[in-house]
Amino acid sequence: MSTPRFITIRNFIETQIDAGELAPGDRVPSENELCQQFSVSRMTARRALQALDDEGLLVRTPGLGSFVAKHRPISTMLEVRNIADEVHERGHSYSAKIITLASVSASGPQASMLNVEIGTLLFHSIIVHFEEAIPVQWEDRLVNPTLAKAYLEQDFNQITPNAYLSKVAPLTEASHKIEATLVTQEIATHLQIDTHSPCLQISRRTWSGAGVVSIATLIHPGDRYCLGGHWKI
Repeated sequence: MSTPRFITIRNFIETQIDAGELAPGDRVPSENELCQQFSVSRMTARRALQALDDEGLLVRTPGLGSFVAKHRPISTMLEVRNIADEVHERGHSYSAKIITLASVSASGPQASMLNVEIGTLLFHSIIVHFEEAIPVQWEDRLVNPTLAKAYLEQDFNQITPNAYLSKVAPLTEASHKIEATLVTQEIATHLQIDTHSPCLQISRRTWSGAGVVSIATLIHPGDRYCLGGHWKI
């Protein structure tokens, strides 16, 4: 079954926002422009823009058009939490293993996601987080050094990247993408699973008031982690 056209358009615009190609306050294509670009009816284009408006990603102003919202919503289902705190709240011991802690040059996609120039020096960390000596998360993170200058100097056996970044660049916005995945042999070895074991992957981008702070890929073995939430009306 093919994807409905309005969802294709919605995903296209959302990807541009996530990549920083459309910044807060930027005008997005009008219904007529989307009709021409995607060869769809005006009703389909309107439905795509309305879906983004409902998600809080756009602000629609009659007579002027649709604009990227100034503040992106943080998912109510998925809080940005310190994994060490989660583990301790369950009454278990927490530990970490640092795999990589280095500087790298930003590739095109990385530069776009962090709103920096291609080739900009970024901070890169890969850390495996443990609960009761069992690996529960592979964290691969790129950090904008202008917002966290001492990142590489931290002892991430004593403080998590999340905790450190929350101190030096307090969170104001976040976006998440959640999907099922299989992992490479390297990641499987560190997580003590096989490459056929299903995993949950969370791709996260976080903002502070001064800009994009980091992009991170968090991978959890499927049988050691679940997402949940609690709402009260």
